Amino acid sequence: MKYFEVTCEIRPFSQDAADVLSAMLAEIGFESFSETESGLLAYIQQSAWSEAEMQALVRDFCLPGVEISYSLAEAPDEDWNQVWEEEGFQPVEVGDDIVVHDVKHTDVPQVKYDILITPRLAFGTGSHETTRLVLRTLARLDLEGKDVIDAGTGTGILSIMAVKRGASRVFAYDIDQWSVENTKDNLLLNGIEYRTCGDSGNHSGRKEGVVLALGDSSLLAHQSKADLLIANINRNILLQDLPRFAVSVKPKGRMILSGFFRADMSTLTEAASELGFSLLKTENEGEWAMLLFEADAFGGRDV
Repeated sequence: MKYFEVTCEIRPFSQDAADVLSAMLAEIGFESFSETESGLLAYIQQSAWSEAEMQALVRDFCLPGVEISYSLAEAPDEDWNQVWEEEGFQPVEVGDDIVVHDVKHTDVPQVKYDILITPRLAFGTGSHETTRLVLRTLARLDLEGKDVIDAGTGTGILSIMAVKRGASRVFAYDIDQWSVENTKDNLLLNGIEYRTCGDSGNHSGRKEGVVLALGDSSLLAHQSKADLLIANINRNILLQDLPRFAVSVKPKGRMILSGFFRADMSTLTEAASELGFSLLKTENEGEWAMLLFEADAFGGRDV
């Protein structure tokens, strides 16, 4: 799997501009980002790269007075891995109860939920606002003995948190082979056993633990309904996959959506409402947002 490394310069640089740019890049297929002093390093599979889409993004960047420029280079897989292995990431504290860190950083606060992550080509170290929003929500939900779906698992961080909160079974999937392999490593780092299933995803039994699969939301057709579905993806994928998410949630089950801006909340809320979900709670951190829904007495439904 070959990737391009795109160096993005933001003038003038600001954290808000970097956050907006990363979200817009994610919507055109970029998978991971590293912040620099003047912008971002962004990574995309070569097969997903579109010069036209990138030029349109730069031309139509939504923050007034901010200019974006970029350059493109090939990113060998081994170079990427070496960067993560050598540098890791700084520990991230999420509220008073959660800390996320890598194996290189062990001098961390002693809290209720200690999550070890070795990131590769995937989101999910807790450094992004949407990951923190979902982690805080999971820390407040009753997941004891519950079935959970983690859609687009990334590093597996949300699956790990669900297990630590008492979930009996988590079905986690991602379209990226790197993410699936990364999730395997991270589950083992946290002492969590897993099993994998083939592309059919046909493991609907009630055995406990994490079931991990490579693929997209079509895998959900082979799964039993969940008490909770988590999807921290981007706005466009959420809207595309919501009908499949809806029929995968039990009556009165919950659904957490994140990975989008506050400005997108009404669009996603309306789409979920049409599929039988009521909005229970909204939270935001800066411009990023999270929505917590509950299915009606008949469960989520397709339309």
